Amino acid sequence: MKPLDFDELAAMPVLQHYEESFFKATGITLKLVPPDEPKQRLSFGKFENPFCKLVAGTALGCNACLTNQRQLQRNTARKLISQKACCFAGLTEVTVPVIIAGRHVATLMSGQVMRREPNQRDFDMVMQMLENGLDRDAEKKARKAYFETPVIPIDRLQAVIELLSVFAQHLVDDASRNLAATNDTEPGAVCKAKAFVQSYSEQAITLGRVLQHVHVSRFHFCKIFKKSTGMTLTEYVARIRIEKAMAMIADPSLRITEVVFASGFGSIPQFNSVFKRLVGMSPTAYRSSLRPQEFQ
Repeated sequence: MKPLDFDELAAMPVLQHYEESFFKATGITLKLVPPDEPKQRLSFGKFENPFCKLVAGTALGCNACLTNQRQLQRNTARKLISQKACCFAGLTEVTVPVIIAGRHVATLMSGQVMRREPNQRDFDMVMQMLENGLDRDAEKKARKAYFETPVIPIDRLQAVIELLSVFAQHLVDDASRNLAATNDTEPGAVCKAKAFVQSYSEQAITLGRVLQHVHVSRFHFCKIFKKSTGMTLTEYVARIRIEKAMAMIADPSLRITEVVFASGFGSIPQFNSVFKRLVGMSPTAYRSSLRPQEFQ
């Protein structure tokens, strides 16, 4: 089986959904980027902090931001653990490595936040460092964006990093399963079963129903499925449901009870138990770590 690469991770639908949900819930940018030191400044696209976008339009601002991002990526690749760094304008960016079989395949980059409330003196110093790189209208917009930048104390920033580390592992697990599903050496019955579970995870899924879909005996299916995935069918179904639940929980407009049944679980106690076992925290704690007011 060929190793997973960055392009395969970046193309996963769950990534875009998580980036959008993460920003919607926290107001914090998030982007999956290649593991190498960037040759050009990395942009967060539509989730870019407006202040960073304006500053990056100046030569000095762009170069300073690129230097900061290169240093972050260099440290992340060397140490293979999460990193954080503060740029010349006082904004912090963080990185979390995505590691597969010991290889640094990608990086989750987030941040563009303040770690303390800024003041007018801070802003004036940044403008001086830019050496009048912004015209009057752009400077006015930059000032507004600067003071609207999310402020996250260090303890809350660490919670963000831990949350991103959880997602990095789930991203790896999900990508590995998807790659295994396309592996020519994997039994066709296993591939069909995985596709069936992913398509109908919100419905009741029993071994009997899956057997009717794949057309093999119970004994043979259980044996080859466990050998191919390292999990029983029940464990695989639970993981797929929890991944969908995590994405839904990030949407603050949905109640936990709605997520429980929408993700395919039959009861709240069962959902809570499985979620805590696989994610490492309760659904409520997971949602709390995403609430904007928790970061302010």
